Amino acid sequence: MLLHSGNICIKVMNNWKAYLAVIVAMLIWSTSGIATKIALQVFTPLTLVTLRFTLAVVVMLVVGLASHKLNKIEKKDVPLFLLTAFVQSFLYYVCETYGMRLISSPTVAEVLLSTSPLFAPLLAFVLIREKVTQNNIIGIVLSTIGVVMMVLIGSDNFSIGSPWGVVLCFAAVMSAVLYTICLRKIPAQYNNLSIVFYSQLFGLLFFYPTWAIIDLPRLQIVSFSEMAIPSLAIVYLAVFSSVVAYVLFSYTVREIGVTRGNAFNNIRPVFTAVIMMLAFDEQMPIVKWIAMLLVIIGLFICQYQPKKEMINK
Repeated sequence: MLLHSGNICIKVMNNWKAYLAVIVAMLIWSTSGIATKIALQVFTPLTLVTLRFTLAVVVMLVVGLASHKLNKIEKKDVPLFLLTAFVQSFLYYVCETYGMRLISSPTVAEVLLSTSPLFAPLLAFVLIREKVTQNNIIGIVLSTIGVVMMVLIGSDNFSIGSPWGVVLCFAAVMSAVLYTICLRKIPAQYNNLSIVFYSQLFGLLFFYPTWAIIDLPRLQIVSFSEMAIPSLAIVYLAVFSSVVAYVLFSYTVREIGVTRGNAFNNIRPVFTAVIMMLAFDEQMPIVKWIAMLLVIIGLFICQYQPKKEMINK
């Protein structure tokens, strides 16, 4: 009995570390949109993402070599890392960027991109037999309702635009969920820095040829003054969004699972709304405060595990 109680306490402590990690990751990702808009003033979407991941890989290589934290990759694991790189480092960002450009309303695009927690339980169960509880489903649905309320209420532009934009946004969502499933399949011998490093390094194998075909022929030289601020935005995206946030999110998913980890994507619009209110004095109607509360309550319900389940683990 004492052993079971001790195991529960250790599990709870470890989960709190995972929750803190994912909250910091979501906070970083909720601010990355601002940096992306600044960078896009000068750089094309594909050039931006290629530069971002190139810099991120260099940063992780330097940190990994200096700290001796980079694990050597084994040949048998290369295909899994290539799949991880393709679905997230490459496919997600290409589909998201061009999907948002084809959809007339940014509001609609944001709603579509926030649906990953709805698909995560199904894919996690089908592909890796991860257990999905009633609390997971109720919490995710409730939290998603809160996200939709936050994004749609008070907005007056609901035009879809090109149907291909919707297709690309859903492709981005599915690739994001597949990425978290890949994280669960990567052997435990690899630490989180190594996972993110190899995933983004292999992602460049897809980015460089695509960039050379699409953007290189249209490359233009701009002045230093024009590039200064957008370049700083890319540095922020590379170091914080592509390194720090991904390492933290990788840790969380490997600790608490695909379903519960993906559920935290719903808190990103909450962080964005609070940042806009504090930094830009944007008004928050009472309905949006209620929506934020629904998101948070839904997350708590999704993360709740009865003691019997915790003991069984």
